[in-house]
Amino acid sequence: MNMKIAIYGAGSLGTVIGAYLTKAGLDVDLINRNRAHVEGMKTNGAHITGTIDLKVPVKAFLPEEMSEKYDIIFLLTKQQENKKVVQQIARYLNKDGIICTAQNGFPELSVAEVIGEEKTFGCTIAWGATLLGNGVSELTSSPDSLTFSIGALSHQNEKKLHQIKEILEVMGTVDIERNFVGARWSKLAINSAFSGVSTVLGCTIGEAAQNNESRKCIQTVMKECFAVADAAGIQMEPIQGRDLRKLLDYTNRLKQLFSFMIIPIAMRKHARLKASMLQDLEKGKRTEVDAINGVVTQYGKEYHVATPSNDKVVEIIHGIEAGNYTPSFENVRLFV
Repeated sequence: MNMKIAIYGAGSLGTVIGAYLTKAGLDVDLINRNRAHVEGMKTNGAHITGTIDLKVPVKAFLPEEMSEKYDIIFLLTKQQENKKVVQQIARYLNKDGIICTAQNGFPELSVAEVIGEEKTFGCTIAWGATLLGNGVSELTSSPDSLTFSIGALSHQNEKKLHQIKEILEVMGTVDIERNFVGARWSKLAINSAFSGVSTVLGCTIGEAAQNNESRKCIQTVMKECFAVADAAGIQMEPIQGRDLRKLLDYTNRLKQLFSFMIIPIAMRKHARLKASMLQDLEKGKRTEVDAINGVVTQYGKEYHVATPSNDKVVEIIHGIEAGNYTPSFENVRLFV
């Protein structure tokens, strides 16, 4: 495949993707503003630890070192400054180049405002990693869970969609989602429930799923996501072949008990994952909670659905950012 590819925001997930794509022989530049991390990749390559051990020589650059034009830029930065970032990197696109965002929430809308729907593509990632720094990223999900769902706001550029699929298939299964909003909402529900709650508690997703009290919080956050999707007319799509509604939704006590029991089993491949929001808090950075649980609360207000558990996640995480709370299992009591 003769394409020039950039991964902009090659942190935890982007370093893993860049290593796999480079190992497969694709022409990829890994771009990150973390100077120490970039220098580590330049000197020692990308080192993926955790559930695998992979070292790959890669091409790494700081944003100010960018000079080439790209056919595809995968965008993995935080969303807080999306419009500004997209404006900066759009000048590095070839005439028919595209941006494929792999961020949380619904980032395609803000990207499309800058470059147009026809150049905007999206990717949901159902696995996780933790940036250890200096060229090292820990894959915290099972290697057989490296799957992607991709889609577009506009269906005018089918060829580009298949090019993205071909690129990412060097890592694992890639599904083209015709109902991309439904696929995004499924990922949003997972992030809201598991990333949101585990960030509040300061633990891994596996630890949050195992504890009985935090598991109840996960259930209620997820249940609200289902209720909002129903009110908004969003048909949620399966993730890694699993229908979230069948596994985790409930309308009676028996189904609620099944949902409670299945949570740690459903997340066993991702048990070691530390949410990116928690990683941000540990580094003293602001999180993307407004683009995750905050989206659920926003939609809830619009469609008149109460979302008290998602509201509480947003409140606590902003409280942690402000220094009023610390990530701790004691925060479970704040949900009562």
